[in-house]
Amino acid sequence: MLEPAVTPKTPPLPQQPPPRPHSSSSSSYTTKSPIKYKSNFKQSNGNFKRRHLFTTSLSLSLSLSLTAVAPLLHHDADARGLFQMPPLRLTNRYFLVRAGESDYESLGVINTNPVAKTSMDSGLSERGKKQAVKSAYELKAMGACDRGCWIWPSITQRSYQAAEIIAAVNGIARSNIVPEYSFLDARGLGAYEGRNLESVSEVYASDNISTKLKPPPTDNGTPNESVSDVFVRVTQLMSILETQYSEDTIVIVSPDSDNLSVLQAGLVGLDLRRHMELSFQPGEVRFVDPSSIPKYKQPASAVYKCFNPPNCS
Repeated sequence: MLEPAVTPKTPPLPQQPPPRPHSSSSSSYTTKSPIKYKSNFKQSNGNFKRRHLFTTSLSLSLSLSLTAVAPLLHHDADARGLFQMPPLRLTNRYFLVRAGESDYESLGVINTNPVAKTSMDSGLSERGKKQAVKSAYELKAMGACDRGCWIWPSITQRSYQAAEIIAAVNGIARSNIVPEYSFLDARGLGAYEGRNLESVSEVYASDNISTKLKPPPTDNGTPNESVSDVFVRVTQLMSILETQYSEDTIVIVSPDSDNLSVLQAGLVGLDLRRHMELSFQPGEVRFVDPSSIPKYKQPASAVYKCFNPPNCS
């Protein structure tokens, strides 16, 4: 009996995995498992929350730090950088010195043109040299430079000569003389340049009316400065000194009286219109006491006390 033919079975082909969807196909994107998509969302959402929490905490800590430091920075700026008149306090000790008589002053002539300030003609007269020596010994008697000092003269010839005499008498090295090139220039009197010294009384009469009145202008290069102009210059000078030095002694040497009288009026809060009441004679020395006006110059009334110079009324 014949056996039926047996057809050999073909082994099944291995199943191929389904093709991976292409990332650029929007339809393939929908074939992703919703569970897997949700899981990824949760993970990324958690990372977002953690990053947000970190940045928020960092911002908050920085804000608190700046809030704590800001008052200190504000106090330091008020104390050191932004000098106001009258000041709440002074970091340094100050002595104000008017240079001795100049050659022009000995002739009775007004000379305030800054072009000639370094000329020998703007130097000390013979009488002015004696006045400078006297002021140097007066500073020594006051103990101004016993522990060292810095001498800040105008670059004007007579001021710098006086500074050298002060340094020699008080044993101060020339390296401690710091010439000032603009803030201590003699007050420019405009058309009064070359006139008799007695004409200054006319300028002071205008000063007594308003701090903003200027002497008549001229075309020879001499500035015509009001009291307010001088006040701006000496305030800038004090801002530099109070920022650059700390607990030092500064000797300011000016070629004229107005720089010093306006400065002292500002320091003590006197109405700047009355600065001439604090005028300095050639060679005069004065210690700055911001708490009071010198007794021999005490104003007759407190009505003119000014707490916001030069805006006085």
